[in-house]
Amino acid sequence: MNFVDEATIEVIAGNGGDGCVAFRREKYVPNGGPSGGDGGRGGSIYVLGDESITTLLDFRFRRTYKATRGTNGMKKDMYGKSGEDLILKVPVGTVVRDRETGEVLADVTSHGEQVLIAKGGKGGLGNIHFVSSTNQAPTQSTAGTEGEKKSLKLELKVLADVGLLGFPNAGKSTLLSVVSSAKPKIADYPFTTLIPNLGVVSVDEDRRFVMADIPGLVEGASEGKGLGHRFLKHLERTRLLIHLVEYAEPDSERDPVNEVSTLTNELKNYDFTLFSLPRVVVMTKIDLCSDEKNLVFWREKFSDTEFFAISAVSGTGLKTLLDSIWKKIQITV
Repeated sequence: MNFVDEATIEVIAGNGGDGCVAFRREKYVPNGGPSGGDGGRGGSIYVLGDESITTLLDFRFRRTYKATRGTNGMKKDMYGKSGEDLILKVPVGTVVRDRETGEVLADVTSHGEQVLIAKGGKGGLGNIHFVSSTNQAPTQSTAGTEGEKKSLKLELKVLADVGLLGFPNAGKSTLLSVVSSAKPKIADYPFTTLIPNLGVVSVDEDRRFVMADIPGLVEGASEGKGLGHRFLKHLERTRLLIHLVEYAEPDSERDPVNEVSTLTNELKNYDFTLFSLPRVVVMTKIDLCSDEKNLVFWREKFSDTEFFAISAVSGTGLKTLLDSIWKKIQITV
């Protein structure tokens, strides 16, 4: 299934039915007395969170959604039938915005959560409502009101406790595949990950959390370069960011400290709230380390932040990392 995390749609709630003008046939009552019923209300449109749905793909194929109108009122005091409500199922984590105002109409964060996004029109009043001591045979009625019409932007943000951040090939997908049952695509070329991947990590029988791997970022991602800028929003709901950086020999051309600084600036430029999330640095692929002294070197370089060194291949450092992650996300609950 294709992963689609944005869509634009039009929603049109149903109009209310018109009120009716009608009269009974009764002796000694002018025109038999009013008997026109009210029109039915128009159908409203709701969004409903459904955890079995993981993409907004369906909304790319159909862009307009319309609820049915209420039927008109009838004689013999009969009210019109209300229009049927329309319920749009969306993935948990979907934000619904009004495209014109930018207002957030719904932020669906749980399975079964239902939110009204377009209200159906009210039914018109029949002439039974307009009788008075001076007007025993009213011929007035009102028309039903129009249902709301809105242009919407749907935006899916995955729900995870922990987000993995880093340049392409930093080892994010490998880590997720080792500590959870998720099976992201892994290869030795940049941008292996093209969509966010989620995995449930079990520290032990009673301690579990959800980890998200997003496509690798590049310098300038906050300005639209590379692939990762589209997916930075998927880190916004996380409670902790794990910044992965690939091991390098101290005398190599690569500088992990500079790489961390570069992506930290990207976060800051994209969204200061995201930049402000708790963050730890994890150096990956330490199985490539030729001398233990080199790790000491990097620990000193990263002394101003919490630093972990791991190898997803050998398992070195994983238990310490997962225990620490668990403790940190409990603090941020």
